[in-house]
Amino acid sequence: MKIAQLADVPYQVFTTNLLKHIGDSALIGDGDISAKHRNPNLPASFVPGRNILFLTIAGMIAYKRGIQNIVIGVSQADSSGYPDCREDTISAMEAALSFGMDTKFYIQAPFMFFTKKEEVILANIFPNCMKALALSHTCYEGKFPPCGKCASCVLRAKGFSEAGIPDPLIERAKNEGKLQKSFKTNR
Repeated sequence: MKIAQLADVPYQVFTTNLLKHIGDSALIGDGDISAKHRNPNLPASFVPGRNILFLTIAGMIAYKRGIQNIVIGVSQADSSGYPDCREDTISAMEAALSFGMDTKFYIQAPFMFFTKKEEVILANIFPNCMKALALSHTCYEGKFPPCGKCASCVLRAKGFSEAGIPDPLIERAKNEGKLQKSFKTNR
């Protein structure tokens, strides 16, 4: 809610519990996040169809509100190999939503070919982005402060480190006394 307030946009929650019922992902199930996925090309954290579902929901809302542009923050460059973060999937979803609702939709994926370092550098230009990143949550273990060990924490830490910019989430955790001042991610 705080991030929506920073962006001055309405805050709405849509539940997608069905992903947990379908399973097959350590990210939303009871499995070990560091385990191997049954498909050797995918990490155990892969949630089958997650971004496809999110885009479908966004398309439904956009249709109802007469909006043609849908924005998603996926990155093929830093996707951990998730197929629903790839340009071909996003293009296919744009076509499917357009045909399926008989309305032309444009799916914008501005970070498609950005590395985390490039995303951090861009975010640093806009003060509210860094404030939002201090409130964001990417740890696969669902922890605050973040675990610092899972693939998401490691990738985030790498992006901030390569950009030479402190992660505002880590700084917030330190300032709140929830992390030692010497905490390092990807330990």
